[in-house]
Amino acid sequence: MKAVLLLEDGTVFEGTSFGAEGMRCGEVVFNTSMSGYQEITTDPSYHEQIITMTYPMIGNTGANALDWESRTVYAAGFVVKQDCPFPSNWRSEAAFGQYLKQNGVVGLQGIDTRKLVRHIRTQGAMRGIIAAGPFRIGDLKTKLAAYPGLVGRDIVKDVSCPKPYTWDKGVVDVLSGTELLPEAKFKVVAIDYGMKTNILRLLRSHGCAVEVVSAQTSARDILKRKPDGVFLSNGPGDPAAVVYAIQTVQQLLGQVPIFGICLGHQLLALALGGTTYKLKFGHRGANHPVKNLDTGEIEITSQNHGFCVDMDSLKAGNVELTHLNLNDQTVEGIRSPKHKAYSVQYHPEASPGPHDASYLFAQFTGWMAK
Repeated sequence: MKAVLLLEDGTVFEGTSFGAEGMRCGEVVFNTSMSGYQEITTDPSYHEQIITMTYPMIGNTGANALDWESRTVYAAGFVVKQDCPFPSNWRSEAAFGQYLKQNGVVGLQGIDTRKLVRHIRTQGAMRGIIAAGPFRIGDLKTKLAAYPGLVGRDIVKDVSCPKPYTWDKGVVDVLSGTELLPEAKFKVVAIDYGMKTNILRLLRSHGCAVEVVSAQTSARDILKRKPDGVFLSNGPGDPAAVVYAIQTVQQLLGQVPIFGICLGHQLLALALGGTTYKLKFGHRGANHPVKNLDTGEIEITSQNHGFCVDMDSLKAGNVELTHLNLNDQTVEGIRSPKHKAYSVQYHPEASPGPHDASYLFAQFTGWMAK
C-alpha cells in the first residue's frame, strides 16, 4: 500500500505502508534510539507527533504485551527506513508492523530517513501529515493547513488520567520474574500530565505508596491526601499553555518535597517564575550525554522533549542549575533548596534507554525522609 509524509513546507516523502490505513496530522520529529520503539509509541509525551527513527532498521525485536508505557499508543505516525517483518526475540509476540496496524497507527517505510532528518535539523521540527491508502495530495494539504500544531495548545488534558487511582506494582526483572516491592514508607501523589508506567514502577520499588491524580487536580485536593512528596510527570506539548498546572505547582511549593521529570521539570521552572522556549528540533533518543554538575559525572540519558527551560529567567529566584546537556548546553536539571523541589528534563526512568540516572528516585525518598 502506498504511504506518504507531507510537510508544511510542501516537501513530500513517498514510500510504502507497514501499519494501519488512514491519515493523521502531527509534529514531525526524529528519535535517535536503536530500539525501544514500542515504549516510544506508548509514551504519552509523543501525543500528536509523527516519529522518524534515525536507525535504519526497526522492528527486529518485535512487540509484546509487557513493554507498554501507558494505556494506549499515542504516536500520530511512525516513519522508518526499513521495517523488519520477521522479529527474532524470545519476548516477541507480534511484528512491529502488525502492532501498529492493530493500534491504528500509520507506518511509512522505504524513504530516505537521513534526508528527512537533515531537513528537520536544518528547517526545524514542523507540522506534517502521514497517510496510507487512497488519498490525494491536495486533500492532505487542506487537512494539514487546518492543523494548529503544538505551540500555545494544552494537549495534556487529552492524555491525563480521567480519575485518581493507586499504583502498587514494582520493577520486574524480565529474566527471573522477580518484582521489587519493598515496604511502602512514603506516600507520594503523582500528578499525571501524560505519565509513563515505569516512573510509577520505580517510585513503588523505592518504597513509595503511589496515588495518581489528574493534571487538573487542585493543590488543595492534593494536600488533603497528606502526601510526603509530590511527583510531577512527563507529558506532551507546550508547558506554558498548561496554566492550571503551573498554578497548582506554585501553590504546592514549599509544602512538601517535589520531584519533576520532563514536562514536570518545565512546569516547576514556570512555577518558580521562569520561562520556556521551543527548541529548533528537540531532543529525542536514548543516547544524550548530560553532565551532573554536582558530581562532574556524565550520564547517558533517554530524552523526549521539544521545549526547554531558560536558565537566565530563573537566576533571580535563587534556583540552581544541576544538570547540563553536553550537545547544546541547554538546561537538563534544576533545584530550589528553599522550596524543597528539584527536576530533570530527561527521563531517569528509562524504558527505553540507559539507567544512569535512576539515583534521582532515591534522592526523592531521601528528601522525603528528611
